[in-house]
Amino acid sequence: MLERLLPVVTASVEMGLIFALLSIGVVITYKILRIADLSLEGTFPLGAFIFAKFVTQGMNIYVGMAFSFLGGLLAGWITYLLYKKLKIEALLAGILTMTILYSVNLKITGKANIPLINSETIFTKFPNVPKIVLLGIIVIIVKLALDYFFKTEKGYLLFVTGDNESLVKSLGQNPDFYTMFGLMISNAIIAFSGSLMAQYNGFADAGMGATMIVTGLASIIIGDTFLRNSNKLGVTTRAIIGAIAYRLIAGLALYKGLDPQSLKMVTALIVILFIAYNNTTATYGLKFIQSRRNKNA
Repeated sequence: MLERLLPVVTASVEMGLIFALLSIGVVITYKILRIADLSLEGTFPLGAFIFAKFVTQGMNIYVGMAFSFLGGLLAGWITYLLYKKLKIEALLAGILTMTILYSVNLKITGKANIPLINSETIFTKFPNVPKIVLLGIIVIIVKLALDYFFKTEKGYLLFVTGDNESLVKSLGQNPDFYTMFGLMISNAIIAFSGSLMAQYNGFADAGMGATMIVTGLASIIIGDTFLRNSNKLGVTTRAIIGAIAYRLIAGLALYKGLDPQSLKMVTALIVILFIAYNNTTATYGLKFIQSRRNKNA
């Protein structure tokens, strides 16, 4: 049984590491900037299609991944323009960007599905390195880079922008700049994650961004729920652990016989259950605190 279970766990962790980058991107917009950015459902496949365009023409895989990252930056900038410059609600701005990117993704290669089986990928570049190790190194590099940035003055102001734009203005800074930066770097990381997913699966597909917002939110919520008492762990660590846990739950459910067609529904139910649990415990916690105050009054 262990021999059958080990490949499932390994594959789930590998997928979880790819989704960890997606979740880190969602953390920047959802938890730090307090913006519901749905453009990621177009940005994720954008990274995959840009990478596919380059490698199928025989170009270097690092160039392909770099341009995937740049494509994500541009997508985030478009959302920022719609949101801040054209004064469109953040939710609608993300949806509009996602809609635009769906057509852009098809225009990049002219096809809805691009196979990469015969193309070089980062995994064929290092055939002797296990995928789980290679992905782990990439995730750690991104995490450490972001953690370092968050400790800088600009990183601090990015957090403050999500909490109190007036405070940022009082410090002589423009909160719109940090909103723009957050949206751009978030979508760049998500597009980079999409390029890794294309390499891992061996193809880029126009529909691979569907429900990715739920995947990102599920990872964040699970990470926050499991590690709610671990104050020393930062937002990026929680996102990574949550993404891996989410994929392990999904992988084990499939291993136990879950119909693959029901996986998206189960994902949504997981999010609902964790949100309900968090809300319930928060309510009881508040009532407990109030009752203690009443007794001490």
